[in-house]
Amino acid sequence: MIGLIISLIVIGLIAGAVARLVVPGKQNISIPMTILLGIIGSFVGGFLAYLIFPGSNPDGFFQTSGIIGSIIGAIIVLVIYLQVTGRRRSR
Repeated sequence: MIGLIISLIVIGLIAGAVARLVVPGKQNISIPMTILLGIIGSFVGGFLAYLIFPGSNPDGFFQTSGIIGSIIGAIIVLVIYLQVTGRRRSR
């Protein structure tokens, strides 16, 4: 159980950091918010993958496609977050 939580935090940090690098502009988000962004992005990416490929059965927890889906989901969540809060770009 502890390993699962640590894996979620690490994957969330990686996905959130990559999403922040891909989305242009400066986001004033702390490291815990980046981790939360990545974890929420993982759920969004997993849900979108389920909608697109409903018959797929994952073989395990850690997969390359899961990481890519987490990053795509984190980008979507970050763009929505920036639109809702009105923090587009800092100059």
